[in-house]
Amino acid sequence: MANFGGHAIPGSFFLLFGFWHTVKHILQHYWRTNQPKGRQIMPPFFKRMDYIEGGFAIFASFVGIMVEQFVVDGPHAHLYDTESSSWVKLMNWQHSTMYLFFGIFGIALVISTASKLVPTGVDRLALSMALFVEGFLFYYHLHNRPLLDAHIHTLLLVAVFSGSASTMLEVFIRDNITLELFRACMFILQGSWFYQIGFVLYPPSGPEWDLAQHGNVMFVTMCFCWHLAVALLLVACTSSVVWFTVKRFSARGRDIEIGMRNTSSKTSSQKALLEESDEE
Repeated sequence: MANFGGHAIPGSFFLLFGFWHTVKHILQHYWRTNQPKGRQIMPPFFKRMDYIEGGFAIFASFVGIMVEQFVVDGPHAHLYDTESSSWVKLMNWQHSTMYLFFGIFGIALVISTASKLVPTGVDRLALSMALFVEGFLFYYHLHNRPLLDAHIHTLLLVAVFSGSASTMLEVFIRDNITLELFRACMFILQGSWFYQIGFVLYPPSGPEWDLAQHGNVMFVTMCFCWHLAVALLLVACTSSVVWFTVKRFSARGRDIEIGMRNTSSKTSSQKALLEESDEE
């Protein structure tokens, strides 16, 4: 991750994850609110969404591990060098460990979707653990780093641990749209902040930031609040667009169904009248 691209790739992943969760949970919430009480079986469409999400998490984690391990200056699966008596590229190993736990989440999601024998909430528990491990390892990334570098990564931990805590609550409080959208918001915040870290530490163009200036620390802290506001706005706008779009098409579908019923009833009544006139 020691370049702009190394922060943009996970940033894009978390942004995509955040928008995906927003759309998925709004669709599920709309379906739940329009079903009679007692009906809990989700339609196959939502199962396919979970399979896609789990498969993507497994694939992305595998690719991430391979890139971290076998990039040109990577450790190439060597953890300890006996000749120099030193650890080999521990930063890459920590990143690989983060990807590993998101892969475990993908496996848990696929298995829990495919089998009813898996206890309810295992997928949320695995995701909460993945976020916790990410934050836990990032916390120990920060030692002996410049002031601004350490601070901007500490702000990232706010989004990571908040997402982990809310996801853990979902293990016990199922189908709560507020918690689900908050999780999606934390993913979007995490994704946009990865981009911000890349721009600050490895600017693609322009002057470099002074990592020891306190004014930069104050600005970055305020900038984090702006990112949070934008993440909330994006979740609210996306949710509204999805909700009203589905509602419009659902209403149109019901109108078509009612029209077809009316047409069929008119046709049947006309046939009955014709039969009566023939009998007369």
